[in-house]
Amino acid sequence: MIAPQRVDAEGRPLRLLCAHAHPDDESSKGAATMAKYVAEGCQVLVVTFTGGERGDILNPKLDTPENWARLPEMRRLEMAAARAILGVDQVWLGYEDSGYFQGEPWPPTPPGTLAAAPVEEAAARLVKVLREFRPHVVVTYDERGGYPHPDHIMTHRVTMAALDPAADPAYHPEFGEPWAVAKVYYQMSFHRARFAKLDRMMHEAGLESPYAERLKAWAADEVTDRLTTFVPCADYFEVRDAALRAHATQVDPDGHWFEVPLAIQKKGWPTEDYELVRSLVPTAIPEDDLFAGLAFPAPESADNWQI
Repeated sequence: MIAPQRVDAEGRPLRLLCAHAHPDDESSKGAATMAKYVAEGCQVLVVTFTGGERGDILNPKLDTPENWARLPEMRRLEMAAARAILGVDQVWLGYEDSGYFQGEPWPPTPPGTLAAAPVEEAAARLVKVLREFRPHVVVTYDERGGYPHPDHIMTHRVTMAALDPAADPAYHPEFGEPWAVAKVYYQMSFHRARFAKLDRMMHEAGLESPYAERLKAWAADEVTDRLTTFVPCADYFEVRDAALRAHATQVDPDGHWFEVPLAIQKKGWPTEDYELVRSLVPTAIPEDDLFAGLAFPAPESADNWQI
């Protein structure tokens, strides 16, 4: 079967850029969406802001002194494996992992880490990528980072700070021709409505749900009402899971990520979900496609953001 080819007015593939903080984030947040668009002939680029050097080893089978000693190398190898499974391209923005600590006070952030970098400096690096790849759509985290890891919050801040300069001909012309991103989304699949639906279906199937305790502590749903876009991608959940398993130090193959059978996931919540936050083109909400409403060629300036 020949995959459909989704192209712009110049006959070039539609392009999606996904900004992520660490290797493995691309596989746990929006991976099925990326695999779907790759299968449809789109070009997908993952920008990984850090190398994940200060992450943990979350797979007990790999929690050894030898693996801790070579964790930065392992995370790059895992990223290469996941990249191949998803069929995406990937670049490193060049910062070190800032680390995540419980409690207060937080220790000083080491030089060279993403959290220690000026937003303007990191945004300039991303502007170069945006002008080279020229994406029609950019996906990143919301203002809370999805969860309060400093690298996730900085990924949000840096991505949003790079959009307007990328479209400004006066900003570092040596970085390349300006490019206005037509649509910008927050990846928002971790929301209460989804977990509640899967939890109910697990109980109906006579299975123990991994979400029970989380839902008890999750009284309010601040995300669901923000959702605008539901991308049907259940056919690619297996690809998503394979990419996530490729990050072998970061996920327990017997852990909660894989406790809900795929049949229940596909029936209960067959989409990955997003919030449209900036657009140069009109579109009808709710959407089922990140490229919905796009008119090509893409606008030459970003003077009239509509959302």
